[in-house]
This record gives sequence, C-alpha cells and structure tokens, in this order.
Amino acid sequence: MQHSTTRVKVAHITTVDQSLRHLLLNQMRCIALAGYAVAGISAPGPDVAYIEAAGIHHIAVPMSRSIAPLTDLAALSDLLGIMRRERFTIVHTHTPKAGLLGQLAARIAGVPIVINTLHGFYFHDHMAPAARRFYIQIEKIAARCSDLILSQNNEDIQTAIKEGICPAQRIKYLGNGIDLALFDRAQILPLALQQKRAEIGIPASAHVVAFVGRLAARRKGFLDFLDAGRQLIQRLPNVWFLIVGDADSGKPDAVSPAVASDYGIADRCIFLGQRPNAELPYLYSLIDVLVLPSLFEGIPRVVMEASAMYVPIVASDVKGNREAVIHGENGWLVPWGDVQAIAHAIHEILRDRDRARRMGAAGRRMAIERFDERLVFHYVKAEYSRLLREKGLSIDQPQVRKKLFT
Repeated sequence: MQHSTTRVKVAHITTVDQSLRHLLLNQMRCIALAGYAVAGISAPGPDVAYIEAAGIHHIAVPMSRSIAPLTDLAALSDLLGIMRRERFTIVHTHTPKAGLLGQLAARIAGVPIVINTLHGFYFHDHMAPAARRFYIQIEKIAARCSDLILSQNNEDIQTAIKEGICPAQRIKYLGNGIDLALFDRAQILPLALQQKRAEIGIPASAHVVAFVGRLAARRKGFLDFLDAGRQLIQRLPNVWFLIVGDADSGKPDAVSPAVASDYGIADRCIFLGQRPNAELPYLYSLIDVLVLPSLFEGIPRVVMEASAMYVPIVASDVKGNREAVIHGENGWLVPWGDVQAIAHAIHEILRDRDRARRMGAAGRRMAIERFDERLVFHYVKAEYSRLLREKGLSIDQPQVRKKLFT
C-alpha cells in the first residue's frame, strides 16, 4: 500500500503530440494540480515544447496513426519498456491506436490501473462489413486490458454493450468539455475583432462560413464542405469560407488546401492552418455558421467551442454530433453526405438572422449547462480515486501541489 505522501504516477497516451496539447493539456494540468505526477506520451512533434513548458513531462514514442504493423510493434515494445521503467500506477489512453498499444503495454507490464477514454469508435455504419468486424475485434482486445472505459457519448456505450466489446459495468459516460472562460464572446473587444477581420482579409460585409478541423475528405467531410460552398456561392455571392486546420497527415483521405480549386471557390477560401487555442475565440467571433459534415465523432470539440461563442451549427446527423447539436435549437442536423442539404441549411441560417441569433444564444446556454471541461476533470479525478481505493493503492487523496492550472 502506497504512503499517502507518495505521488501517484499517471501517464496519458495519445498517438500524436497535437492531441496532448489541444485535447488533453488542461486535463493533465488539472490532474497534476490534484497532486498526481503526470506525464504525457506521444510521438515527438512541434507541440512537445509547449506541453513541457506547461509543466507536463513528455516521453516520446514514435507512433503511426494508420495501420503499420512493423511501426506498431516497435511502438508497443517502446511503450512496454517505458511502463516497466517508469512504474506508473495509472495509464490513461486516448484515441484508437494509442488506446490499443498503450493498454496492451500497460497490462503486460503490470500497471495496476488502466483507463481508456473513448473519443468515438473508429468503426461506423458506413464501413464495409468486413472492416467493421475487424475494428470491433480490435476494440474487444483493447477493452479486455481496461479497468475502466470512459465514453464521450452515450451512443458508443450502447454500441459497446450491443457488440460485446465490454460488459456494461466497465464503461461509463464521461462527456466532453471546453474552457468556457476562454470561449466567451463577452471577452472579445470590438476593435480587436475588427483588426482580426482585416488581418485575415475578410470583407466587412461578407457572410463567413467556417470549417474547423483536420482536412480529411471522408472522416471530417471536408470535400462535402467545399462542394456545399460551391452550391452556396451561386445563391449568396457575398459569402467567404474560413478554414482552420491542417491536412490530416498520416491518413489516406488527407487533402491539401489546393483541392478548393477543383470546386471553383479557391478565391473565396481563406486557409489559416492550425491556430493556437488563444486565437480561436477571435476566429469564432468572425463567423456566421460553423459546418461539420463528419462521418462520426466522440463529442466534437469544435461544435462545443462554436456554440459557446454563439455560433449556429450545421452538422451531419451522426453519433457524437447528435449530442452536441439539438436540431432546430443550436443548429441543424443534416443527413451525412447530403451536400444539397448542407448548402440549404447554411443558406437558411444566413438568410434568417433572427433565427441565427436564437440558435447562437441556445448554443451558449447548452455550452454552459453541458460542456464545462471542469465537470469532465472532476469526474476523471473521482474515478482515479475510486479505482485507487478499490485496488488498495492509496489511503488518502494525493498531496495537492502548488497551483498549475488556471
């Protein structure tokens, strides 16, 4: 049994450093504030310096986001060595590839507590049956290594139980959240917003439709976004398209900004690439509609952020999106892959400004009620404490450290 002053060692594992920084950094800092010794494990990359500057130790393990047997075996071996050397008490994995490799390594190494946050199952209803069965089997293997699975949406819980991936008692609802203090339109000064609009070159009177996320043709529906833009611009000439995100490197459906030329709207598209979180509230404040025509989601962070900033949403009617968008309230849900429906929904929101304002206000209320990241952090820490108690690994709460998290 560990002494109460011993800091419990926790590792959060993702495939790429970008996920540690943009999805998990606040969570890791909050856990560290509670007294845990927290490390982040991912492939090396440009975000590692930022992660370490925020006070989180980083351990680099090269990993591929696609299926690559030799690379995957090497990553599993590296992770196993790290688990044995570092002697983590809790290993907490995220994203499909890191979830599989990280949990296997942790269980083989004898890590006492293994947790996986499910950010959306990779398999889906539009996948070929054989591929779907393959990925379900992978999830079953990973789930056997878990003490606890935390799902970001309710539909994946039902799917996990129905497909026999895990028993009902091993999977719980977590949800997802954002920093509501950062994504607060009241904090944006009009002059700063005017300067940002001029800086990125959007005309003062233009309608602005945005896509925020990785540029993936199928997974995120980016080509559907461009195709809908092509249709929309024929009905509303004064519309511009703001795209925030990089090509989904490492995935077969990654596309580059040059593809906008194929749809004849390149001169109306502004590609900003990946932007820091601190800039995103200003960008959301410039847009009239956020569009997310993705294939599946956990609960999409970009929808939560846009809703918190009073922006109406047009999203595909798929799992994850359905938990972040209530059709007719904070946005519209449209059939996946229906480009005409996407264009129509955008047009209707832009045409009816009163309805757009009502949707924006409803989105902000929903964000306050359901998408506060502090609720997620509280739940994760509570589950850590519960599992530590149940396994006889801790008598008291970990010693609280000096403030890291603000």
